[in-house]
Amino acid sequence: MSTILETVNLVKRFGGLVAVNNVSIKVRRNRLTLLIGPNGAGKTTLVNVCTGVLKPDGGRVLFSPHGDEGKVLDITGWPSHKIYRTGFVRTFQIPQPFLALTVLENVLVALGGRGENPLVAPVRRLWVRDEEERVRKAFEILKRVGLDRYWDYEAYRLGAGQLKMLEVARALATGAKLIALDEPIGGTDPAYASEIFRYIRGLLKVMDVTFLVIEHRIDIALPYADYVYVMDRGRVIAEGSPDVVAKDPRVIQVYIGE
Repeated sequence: MSTILETVNLVKRFGGLVAVNNVSIKVRRNRLTLLIGPNGAGKTTLVNVCTGVLKPDGGRVLFSPHGDEGKVLDITGWPSHKIYRTGFVRTFQIPQPFLALTVLENVLVALGGRGENPLVAPVRRLWVRDEEERVRKAFEILKRVGLDRYWDYEAYRLGAGQLKMLEVARALATGAKLIALDEPIGGTDPAYASEIFRYIRGLLKVMDVTFLVIEHRIDIALPYADYVYVMDRGRVIAEGSPDVVAKDPRVIQVYIGE
C-alpha cells in the first residue's frame, strides 16, 4: 500500500519549547490514520506544519497526491494555499463555513466553476451546463456525508456535528486527496460522534480520499482507525493498529497515569 504523506524528522520550536520533536510518520493512501495524545502533545502543531500554517524548523514533509505513478512533492515550508492546491486540505477544531449561505451554496463555493469568471458570467450558454453539473456533484457529496436533507438550510442553523460534516463536504468538493480533520467529533454528542466516523469510513470505500484525524475521544475513534500514532510532549511514543496501541503500557500511562 502506497504512502500519501510522510514526515521525516520533523521539528517545530516555539522559543525553548520543542512542540514537534523529530517526528516521522507515514499516512497510507485510502486509509484513516488516527493521531492521538493528551493536550499539548503536539498533534495540531504537527498538522499545522504539514499544511503550511506553520514553518518547520527542521525535517521534511513529503506528499504524493497521485499514487506510485505520480511525483513525490517535497512540500516542506510551502504556503498553505499552495499545499491546498496540491490536494492536501485541512479542517479546524471550530468549523468555519459561510454561515449566511445555505449548505448547498457552501459546497458550490468550494467546487468553483466557469460562471464565477466575470468575463464568462454574462453569457449564460457558456456556463449553464457547468453549473448544472456542479449542483449534481454537490448533492452527491452532501448525500455521502448525510447532509442532503439540509441542502437549503443556512449553515448557522446546523448542529455542531453537522457543521463538522459540512467542513468535510467542502474539503471533498475541492477534489482533495488527503484531508486532515482536527477533532471532527469535538463538541458533538456521542451518538452523532460515532455516526461521523461511520460516514468517514463510508467515504473511504467510494472515493479516492485519505484521512488523517486528530481526536481526543479515543474510545469512540479507535474502532474506526486503520493505523494509530500516539504523541506525547512532541514525540511519537507509540504506533500500530488500534488494538496494539490500546494495550501499549506507554499509552495507558499517558492517558490514565501510573
